[in-house]
Amino acid sequence: MKLHILPPSANSHGCIAVVKHLKIEDKVEIVNAYGKTRTPEFLAINPCHTAPTLEFDGDDGAIWESCAIMRYLCVNCEGGDDLYPKDAAMRGKIDMVMDWRQTGMYTCIPDIAYVVFGMECSDEGAKKSFAKLLDEHFPVLLDVFLKDKPFIYSDKPTIADLAVAPVLTFIKCRKNFWAKVPDGVKEYHERVLAAFPDTKENFDMLDGMCVGYDGAGHDLEP
Repeated sequence: MKLHILPPSANSHGCIAVVKHLKIEDKVEIVNAYGKTRTPEFLAINPCHTAPTLEFDGDDGAIWESCAIMRYLCVNCEGGDDLYPKDAAMRGKIDMVMDWRQTGMYTCIPDIAYVVFGMECSDEGAKKSFAKLLDEHFPVLLDVFLKDKPFIYSDKPTIADLAVAPVLTFIKCRKNFWAKVPDGVKEYHERVLAAFPDTKENFDMLDGMCVGYDGAGHDLEP
């Protein structure tokens, strides 16, 4: 199999971390897709031109979307239940949080952070999205998902944490926003990334991009 990724992308980081944590680099080749996702060859694999994409061997096609890829790898590779426990209730909670990440929390990220990719983002949109993170999503993360636990519903990290935590790095591109992020969220973010040291190089790429961003809106007040 081939895992097509964008090295600094938070959406790729969870998948990279799973491959490295499970030590399956001999089964899953990590391929840098930067600059290639719009080529005819890549579009033949994934017409949605997104990374990460997991390309199967032979004629089995591919799957994309980071959460789907992480689930597939954990279900089908030895040791995967360490990150995606087999207990049905726990898997249900992990799946719920990953869906919440996709449909709730992450929808606030583009207006805040896609300026780092050179995309035009409105100041009002960024403020509104950050307010929603503060008022709705962070309380759920801290008071429900992380209640009495260092990781999401767990004493050790799972793919739910790999779905949620790397994305939080994006907020650092607006330094005044990051300053207002609750300490509990910052500590959780740091704790998850530290739990996957083999992916540090990738985590650091995004961190450097965001912390070093000095373009439009970098000093916007939330």
